[in-house]
Amino acid sequence: MGIKKKAALGLVTSICTLTLVACGTTTGGNTSDSGGSASGEQVLKYIERQEMPSADPSLATDEVSFIALNNVYEGIYRMDKDNHPQPAGATELAEVSEDGLTYKIKLREDSVWSDGEPVTADDYVYGWQRTVDPDTGSEYAYMFAPVKNAEKITAGKMDKEELGIKAVSDYELEITLEKVTPYFDYLLAFPSFLPQRQDIAEKFGKDYTTTSDNAVYNGPFTLTDFDGPGTDTAWSYTKNDTYWDKDTVKLDKVVVDVVKEAPTSLNLYQDGQTDDTPLTGELALQMKDDPDYLILEDASTFYLEMNQRDEDSPYHNINLRKALAYAVDRESLVTQILANGSTVAEGLVPKGLSNNPDTNEDFAEEAGNPISYDEDKAKEYWEKAKKELKIDSLDMDLLVDDTDGSKKMAEFLQGSLGDTLEGLNVTVSPVPFSVRLDRTSKGDFEVAVGGWGADYADPSSFLDLFVTGNSYNRGRYSSEEYDKLIESASTANANDPEARWQDMLDAEKVIMDDMGIIPIYQKAEAHLRSPKVKDMFYHSTGAKYDFKWAYIEE
Repeated sequence: MGIKKKAALGLVTSICTLTLVACGTTTGGNTSDSGGSASGEQVLKYIERQEMPSADPSLATDEVSFIALNNVYEGIYRMDKDNHPQPAGATELAEVSEDGLTYKIKLREDSVWSDGEPVTADDYVYGWQRTVDPDTGSEYAYMFAPVKNAEKITAGKMDKEELGIKAVSDYELEITLEKVTPYFDYLLAFPSFLPQRQDIAEKFGKDYTTTSDNAVYNGPFTLTDFDGPGTDTAWSYTKNDTYWDKDTVKLDKVVVDVVKEAPTSLNLYQDGQTDDTPLTGELALQMKDDPDYLILEDASTFYLEMNQRDEDSPYHNINLRKALAYAVDRESLVTQILANGSTVAEGLVPKGLSNNPDTNEDFAEEAGNPISYDEDKAKEYWEKAKKELKIDSLDMDLLVDDTDGSKKMAEFLQGSLGDTLEGLNVTVSPVPFSVRLDRTSKGDFEVAVGGWGADYADPSSFLDLFVTGNSYNRGRYSSEEYDKLIESASTANANDPEARWQDMLDAEKVIMDDMGIIPIYQKAEAHLRSPKVKDMFYHSTGAKYDFKWAYIEE
């Protein structure tokens, strides 16, 4: 797997040795091998739990948006069914220089946009420059840090034209990196690195991508029936007849409906009105023996994030953070409330993501288990916190999504925390997904249930988030020691797999000792999926679903 290299870059990826969580398509269910025959109406219907916050490749930050972008656009690479990057917009794997810093890429000359215009090297240059441009305000600009000058551009210290990507010709790209990046192959398949058309973006201005008509597409499908980010509850992906590999695409349309109420979505499935629906809680337990039941394991961690932006925030107190951490009964949460295959989170980096390049030991296993439910410890730290903060009680508002599953989880946390820590008064604020993202981004919260799914199969996908100043460090946790370790992993030890691995293990220990965030659970999804749906490939990292190879077999 991997790029044609004159010098090997397999420094830490260890992705070939990942468990099924990170490499497989599913852990059960009824996806088949590619090569089956489609029959009947080629329309796939599936249910999302949340509205799509953004259809803009530069602004999207979430799972729902990334699924859409992955299917209506195409970048240099596309992830295959085994979660390996393969040429897509490129004709072949990149040629990489001896020092690992220069990538030369040949683009397909038969790749065109949905309006018939060719996809050229300039479209990649524009898309990447637009994302790192501080005027765009992309929260995912930090992902471009490996690219030469990206961080200086995002900080406003250099012009975006200085970014390390240039069009050598209409169909040749040259990318220059700031540092050797073991996982860069995977970034080239990630939605933030997609091409964009400058004339279209400038034509629509602030309305660019806000409806499906205000963009052009170069992927297997085009976005259709989309009426607005964060509000529309139904949209579709329609087969793109201008796509270079259209003969591979068997589906005519994918119809998406947002249904937040689990009983409603189950009824729709049982009535044959949808082909795939997620399940949680009691319904997941109820349906677990159904032959259509499957569990999709995800390389993602959900956690409590505490707002430490204000100097007088009580969450600066480490004993308060530890009291909250020990007061969460995670085992009961995953078995009784979620009941969808999710497991207890033992740290920030999830199990099954990446393995030690020397010993092959799983990162999360090697890092150890720094936190578990312990009522006595929770009370001990709570008493210390109250004394240090000079308080007898504390009011805490918990910001969560407004789906059935999220609200039930929040009610459980409300009881678990409030019952264990006498004097802690927990209220719950359920809001739409897009509102939760907006509020946490702005710092308009006290404690929020947040989550992160791996963008690529490396611990840095999680650890980089909580460096001081990172836009996804919503609560503004800050540790000088942590920052130094992450910096060392990405610079001084970037070419030393074992030293880099140890830096990341040490960083994990720092943030867990500090309880900078409080891990709750590692996500899995229970689904019912019709056996007539074939090759609906699932990725536990990056964009979750790829419909390019999916089909209906009646």
